[in-house]
Amino acid sequence: MPVYNQVQLKKTIIGKLEHGKDLLGELQAVCKEQDILLGRVSAIGAVKKAKIGYYDQQSREYHFFEIDKNLEISNLTGNISIRDNQPMVHAHITLCDSAGNAFGGHLVQGTIVFACEFVIDVYDGPKLLRQYDEITGLPLWKT
Repeated sequence: MPVYNQVQLKKTIIGKLEHGKDLLGELQAVCKEQDILLGRVSAIGAVKKAKIGYYDQQSREYHFFEIDKNLEISNLTGNISIRDNQPMVHAHITLCDSAGNAFGGHLVQGTIVFACEFVIDVYDGPKLLRQYDEITGLPLWKT
């Protein structure tokens, strides 16, 4: 049976990230500065290069790959919760190149902003804490 909570939209923050900065790092910095502990994030724009990951369910390890070229952010979506008493942005990203090829995965440090506009919906509700999950090997929401 699914486990879930009801939350209430508290506010929405919109903005743009600085050219040349790390995409994930900048989103997390906004969350720390604004004390956002529960929310949803989305973004569009472009990156100079990317680093994304794929979680191998059998080995329980992330595998990362870098794409060293200019790419469009066709979608970035994620959530904000708490890990180690800090706000944590957990985001997945879909990127495309000039030929229309798409690349996607787990956003990690190393994706560099060319231009990026973001939206963060901040919620009031029970805080979601991330803790190690024995079944998956991932830091999932504690229920």
